Amino acid sequence: MCHHHNNLPCLHCHPHSYIRMVQHLIERCLLLCMDLDACVVALAKHARIQPLVTVTVWKGLLKENRGFFHAYFRATSQHPSHYRPILKAPKFRRR
Repeated sequence: MCHHHNNLPCLHCHPHSYIRMVQHLIERCLLLCMDLDACVVALAKHARIQPLVTVTVWKGLLKENRGFFHAYFRATSQHPSHYRPILKAPKFRRR
């Protein structure tokens, strides 16, 4: 039996929901123009997603969406200065 400290899906209890959540997080990384390595680091650090899970889901998305990823990699490699991942979240201070 799994005990959870949050309402996020569990890989073991709800694998379909967990994989869908990882897909959504990868899509958010893509919006920030991250490559696979940056995405793996970000999801491990901020969402506690195991790197193997992120890589596996990324490869599945790549296989299902070859055209999109081909265009994505081409666009991000042609304009590296405009497509840097945001690695640090902005800090908001109280007034």
